Order: sequence, then C-alpha cells, then structure tokens
Amino acid sequence: MKNFIVFEGIDGSGKGTQLKMLEEYLKRTNQPAVFTREPGGGKISEEIRGVIKDKENASMTDICELLLFEAARNQHLHDTILNNPNKLVICDRFTDSSLAYQGYGRGIDIDVVSKLNSIATEGISPVCTVFLDVPASIGENRNSRLIDKLDRIEMAGNTFMEKVYIGYKNIIKDNPSRFLVVDGTQNPDKVFDQILSGLKQIGIIK
Repeated sequence: MKNFIVFEGIDGSGKGTQLKMLEEYLKRTNQPAVFTREPGGGKISEEIRGVIKDKENASMTDICELLLFEAARNQHLHDTILNNPNKLVICDRFTDSSLAYQGYGRGIDIDVVSKLNSIATEGISPVCTVFLDVPASIGENRNSRLIDKLDRIEMAGNTFMEKVYIGYKNIIKDNPSRFLVVDGTQNPDKVFDQILSGLKQIGIIK
C-alpha cells in the first residue's frame, strides 16, 4: 500500500518522539497525513487495546493476547488504514510487532502468527517500515524512568525484550527491502534527520 508507513521498535526505542517530529514536519510542509497506532486507531480497536494493556489482566494467556491484537488489527484496517486513500497513513506498530512480541517474545509458533497476520490484514502491507534500532538494555533503562506508567506488556522484563529485539533483527534480515533501519541510540534530532532523508529517498514524502 503506497501511502502506508509503519514505525517499529522495542519499548523505549523512541518511536513516540520520532512520530511527533514527523507529524510536525508534515503539517509544516502541507502533506496530509493520518497518524494512528496498534492496537487502536478506532473506537472498537481502542477498547480492545484497553483490555490488552491493562495490568489487571495478568492472567491473560499468550494466545488470547495474540488473538486480541489480530482482532483489533482487522478493525483498525477498515476503520482507519483503508479509509484514507488520499493521505499518508503512518502507524505506530503493525504486523511485525506481533511477530516480534507474540512470536519471538512469547514463543508462539512464527507460522501461526504469520497466518493470523495475513488473515487480519487481508493482504495489506506497508510500503516502508521504519525500525528504530535500540538494544533491549537501553530501552529498559529509558522505560525505568516511567515505571509507574508501564502497561502489562512493557512490564514483561528485559529477558522478554531481548527476545523481541532478536525477533526484529530476524524479521529485518528476511525482509530487507521493506525496512528503513535507523540507529535509535543517537540524538533525537539526528535520528529524525536520517528518517526524513530515508523516506524522501524512497519517495514517500517530500
């Protein structure tokens, strides 16, 4: 999908900061865009997000978690992603998050996650995925400053996040042409300059 861009990275990678900077840039340059997120991006999907993220739901099984993500994704696809054909659609997380977190992190069979991703997305994929490359140890250190605000998944711990990070690396190795990989440990302004340069080079934004 030519107008669809996704941002990925482990918790604490700085996606929120970079997405905000991109949003401000696109407004300044009069490039119409919709910023959305997963899970979420619409009334039903946001309600599902609340269930997934709630720290009170500690007993949620890994399969239940995955199925909730996929249900929210399909609804989000129809509510937001496909409903904005004349704008850039920029999403915080998409199918790679399920592969990395529920597949590599939780240990669910990768083929199962891939199949459910395919069903939920109905064949839709981004033209480019920006990956902010931040190792788990650095992401954990950044998140430790926000310990009171962490959700159920963010509280899973460093061992879990190491598995997720390795998962992302494997996904990128298997799909190199789709990814724009940027060192997220750099100064935020430098990170943004590299993201902007990469997206311009691909021809997605001006």
